[in-house]
Amino acid sequence: MKFTLSWLKDHLETDASVEEITEALTDLGLEVEDLVNPADRLKDFKLGYVTHAEKHPDADKLRVCKVDTDEGELQIICGAPNAREGITVVVCKPGMYIPGLDLTISVGKIRGVESFGMMASERELELSDEHDGIIELPSGAVGDRFVDWLAENDPAKVDPIIEIAITPNRQDALGVVGIARDLAARGLGTLKPRDIAPVPGDFESPIKVTIDDDTQDGCPLFTGRVIRGVKNGPSPQWLQDQLKAIGLRPISALVDITNYMTFDHNRPLHVFDADKVSGNLRVHRAKGGETLRALDEKDYTLAPGMMVISDDNGPESIAGIMGGEGTGCTEETVNVFLESAYWNHVQIALAGRALKINSDARYRFERGVDPEFTLPGLEQATQMILDICGGEASEVVIAGDVPDHSRAYKLDTERVQSLVGMEIPEAEQRQTLTALGFRLEGDMAHVPSWRPDVLGEADLVEEVARIASLTKLQGKPLPRVTEGLPKPVMTPKQRREAMARRTCAALGYNECVTYTFIDQASAALFGGGDEVTMLENPISSEMSHMRPSLLPGLLQAAARNQARGFSDLALFEVGPTFHDGEPGAQSTLITGLLVGRTGPKDVQGSARDVDVFDIKGDAEAVLAAIGAPAKVQILRGADTWWHPGRHGKICLGPKKVLGVFGELHPRILRAMDVKGPAMGFTIWPDQVPMPRKSGATRSALELRDLQAVERDFAFVVDAEVEALTLVNAAAGADKTLIEGVRVFDEFIGGSLGEGKKSLAITVRLQPTEKTLKENDIEAVSAKIVEKVTKATGGVLRG
Repeated sequence: MKFTLSWLKDHLETDASVEEITEALTDLGLEVEDLVNPADRLKDFKLGYVTHAEKHPDADKLRVCKVDTDEGELQIICGAPNAREGITVVVCKPGMYIPGLDLTISVGKIRGVESFGMMASERELELSDEHDGIIELPSGAVGDRFVDWLAENDPAKVDPIIEIAITPNRQDALGVVGIARDLAARGLGTLKPRDIAPVPGDFESPIKVTIDDDTQDGCPLFTGRVIRGVKNGPSPQWLQDQLKAIGLRPISALVDITNYMTFDHNRPLHVFDADKVSGNLRVHRAKGGETLRALDEKDYTLAPGMMVISDDNGPESIAGIMGGEGTGCTEETVNVFLESAYWNHVQIALAGRALKINSDARYRFERGVDPEFTLPGLEQATQMILDICGGEASEVVIAGDVPDHSRAYKLDTERVQSLVGMEIPEAEQRQTLTALGFRLEGDMAHVPSWRPDVLGEADLVEEVARIASLTKLQGKPLPRVTEGLPKPVMTPKQRREAMARRTCAALGYNECVTYTFIDQASAALFGGGDEVTMLENPISSEMSHMRPSLLPGLLQAAARNQARGFSDLALFEVGPTFHDGEPGAQSTLITGLLVGRTGPKDVQGSARDVDVFDIKGDAEAVLAAIGAPAKVQILRGADTWWHPGRHGKICLGPKKVLGVFGELHPRILRAMDVKGPAMGFTIWPDQVPMPRKSGATRSALELRDLQAVERDFAFVVDAEVEALTLVNAAAGADKTLIEGVRVFDEFIGGSLGEGKKSLAITVRLQPTEKTLKENDIEAVSAKIVEKVTKATGGVLRG
């Protein structure tokens, strides 16, 4: 949105400088994108007087001039046809920058004669395109600034041009009067009253208007009148200057007036040549397929439902977007029909996008214009046409009514403090809203018709804060409302899941997120696939059941990777599984899967197939990370998808299962098309006991200053005896003194005989009160032998 300072002052009585105005506009939310101030580029040029001019000795078209300046007499060579003695000119001295030439002049020699500057033309100073001669001024004293002379005699040439960015919610600022209103509310001046008197009609309008019933939602109000006997010549110079300054080309008085109203009051209008209108005008929706040559000399085909204005010959205007060439005004136009209508912004936007027409009218109507200014805008434009073009006006033709836009919201003056953080007195808030056009009745604020963006109490607060300036906000530290550390945001369950993810990733696993739904066959392999977990409306046959375990999704991912040449995998997932269709019948599991080898092939042969001890160590690491007790039991008897002899349940007692680890059954791998070996673990984090202490402090570090003692034992037992049974028996011999038991050797065959094996263990004794003596160690050793013999039936190997 562009406008000039003088245009703004048509609506705002102010003494503020252009710098103060631009700073205030940006602060008000109307960001200034560009400021072109001609005075800045002309401030160094001063007036001179040509006292003598004679022909150049070596050039017929050049003259050697003597010019009086504020620095004395200068010799200047000039080729302009009007360069002569006795005229006041604009002098450009050496070292000055000439904007129209984009150069800095210096002392030069032309045909052997020195020239100490130049006398400027209007184009060289970027005042106009005139360059046939130098500037001649009818008045002015030597040494006066040229910019001061222009400000007094031709102010339009030094009128600053301001361009602001308009956000979608500030459609009222698409008119200069709306910008002036904001500045007046800020205190940079006084808004001049807008007194628009109705123009009395001298005759009945020969052109009537109707709106079809199915179009009244798109055009609630249409007003117009005939003005006959106009003379459509060039518009006044002031109007041409205003339009040129904002980048519009003056066309004719009638068109220039409508353009002026568009930018002045955000009120787009359209003028028909009344003599080219056949019959009356009708606002209706297009049937589809109609064509219209618009004022941009392009043909447009209308789609069904688009709003058009037609006469008896067919469409003559694309409603609210662009008029037709057939009824456009020319210099020969004598009688006109002036239109001012209110159009639905959504329907204008849809039609404009479909037709790919960009016009100032569409830009404003699709953002919203003031519905109550429809008729006053017609009256003001009528008066301008009568003043500039002459003629006489008919009575106003009105179809429809002004749409009801009335709404009011409660003004809570304390909400400014709570929403924005500013303390603004109630009287100042009410004064601000009144200056912006709001009507206050008690604590209710009635929204003006030109502000469709105000839709609630918070918007009232925004208006008050915007005018008061958000730059006045000061940061203040919030008071401490609690002492100590705040409560953690994450629940213990969420913290455990996060820690499990981090631990698995640190162990080298890649996290997967698989579908919650799987096929019936895969679900049946892991204890599911029945009717209670079947979906009524599955996405596909491969997603028919809720998953009973995370292993099917991980195995399917492994199969897809193996099919693409990736054989060695470490995958994990944390997610829910389902046991039946009732709410709450689900549990979150932590599941990992190892497939293939521990690493790529190498010359040392260090890579090997993953085994049950690899997955056991990873499962124990995850349990330790989420706070599981260190002393657990490893038992048999897990579900059938685990290998019967190569798995273990991690338990706290026979019924409290924390997790399962082991090799997956070959039957499962064949069904899932996975090439083994494949090891997995599943952990139930909800089964891991919560710590007894809920505080954030850590327990004290316990250091042992007494030396530990290790003793080795080898027992001959039956081949069916599990090493875990032996280890548990040895550890239970003295739970206070024995810190750990570890198997370090297994021997089968030889002199042991058939069905026997030797298991060797290391028992670590850690005293807490006194250093162990030999008799103490012997006593514990005897207990260990007794316990192991009783539990396994084995004997100490000699």
